[in-house]
Amino acid sequence: MSRAPKSGFMLYGDPGSGNCLKPKWTADLLGIAHEWINVDVVKGETRQPEFLAINPAGQVPVARWPDGRVLPQSNAIMLYLAEGSRIIPESSFERAEALSWLFWEQYSHETAIAVRRYQKHYLKKPDTDIDPALSVKGNLALSVMEGRLKGRDWFVGNGLSVADIALVAYTRVAHEGGFDLAAYPSVDSWVLRTEDALGIQHARNPA
Repeated sequence: MSRAPKSGFMLYGDPGSGNCLKPKWTADLLGIAHEWINVDVVKGETRQPEFLAINPAGQVPVARWPDGRVLPQSNAIMLYLAEGSRIIPESSFERAEALSWLFWEQYSHETAIAVRRYQKHYLKKPDTDIDPALSVKGNLALSVMEGRLKGRDWFVGNGLSVADIALVAYTRVAHEGGFDLAAYPSVDSWVLRTEDALGIQHARNPA
């Protein structure tokens, strides 16, 4: 049975969203042809009828193929694109480890670091108007990452994997949420290493 092609899809996303950039970076890294469709979340474009017809959940990113297949959720799109590639660990245990970091990223990392960044950087809220629990939770997540990265270059195995791509998306812009990566030197150096591996601009020191 022939498989439907991965290439030729449209990726609807907001360039300010780390979640939207994950599948874009994955496609770019693996040379999977696609078209980026810009969707401005702040302007409410995900709530428009034409977008809701594609993804009734009203969320980006979402990938749509010419044959009618539609796939939402950043990590699901990334995993589909990466299937069979070098960024999916070969051993079953390491694949499970990578998945565990993807689940953790969405539950314990993105929910603090990305949320605080959105409120501070995009909504321009002063720190006094932002829930202090977001800072506590975000720094706890960074501490967990620091512990994992001490003495190792990557989250899983000996090379870049989907776990690194998922986690770097918002970590690289954590400073926009008021988080100081200098307090987490292993994370800090990993961010630069991952950005280089993906061939993307350094978020904190753009060239």
